[in-house]
Amino acid sequence: MCAIHQPNLFPRLSTLAKLYAADRWIVLDGVQFARRDYQHRARLADLNEPARQQWLTLPTHLPQGRSTLISQARLVDPQRTRRTVRLLVRQYFGRSPHWRAVSDVLDAALDTLDTSDRVADLARTSTIALLTVLGWSGEVLDSSEIPTRPGRSERLADLAAATGSTHYLCGTGGLRYLDADPFDALGIPVLPFHTPVDGLLWQWAQRASSFWALSAIGPGELANQLTAQREAHLLRVRA
Repeated sequence: MCAIHQPNLFPRLSTLAKLYAADRWIVLDGVQFARRDYQHRARLADLNEPARQQWLTLPTHLPQGRSTLISQARLVDPQRTRRTVRLLVRQYFGRSPHWRAVSDVLDAALDTLDTSDRVADLARTSTIALLTVLGWSGEVLDSSEIPTRPGRSERLADLAAATGSTHYLCGTGGLRYLDADPFDALGIPVLPFHTPVDGLLWQWAQRASSFWALSAIGPGELANQLTAQREAHLLRVRA
């Protein structure tokens, strides 16, 4: 199973769960940057009162204006970004008994700033760091290195086929616009991916950064929760 998703900064739990359920993540960085999306920002939820949330937003320069691709977006001040991110994440989650795991993810992401000012690099690394601390052993590929047709759904279908994927895992956002015909033509079933709606852990899955879940229950239990979601979707594949 493959998941195709834009690089998100410390992604939401719903996004992380979809990537965790896949065998490979194809990073969709060759599409237009959107200031209201999650490439350069994340919602930090209070450890004890998750309804209290604050945007962590990174000042971003778009060299080509509104037509700038995600891969072209640049951080305005990488070193200031480093200080701001570290300060806010520690402020929200520093008292967690699982701070060590959060800190490992944070350090891995911020180390990217030593060599790159690309928003996509920081977002991509932050997601990989979260998946790694949870024990995910899948494959990460960049869409920009794979030739595709220009249509939105055609591009996704071509990416799935070019990487040898047999199933495409599609989240609720993607299902709103996806045309399954290009996938059907290539013999690749589209599998809808939904996260639970019950329980405090999943209540904020569509909004808050996965940092909250990691801080609240720790990497071991969070990995168990995501594994259960993956196994549920594997049963659907077998069926």
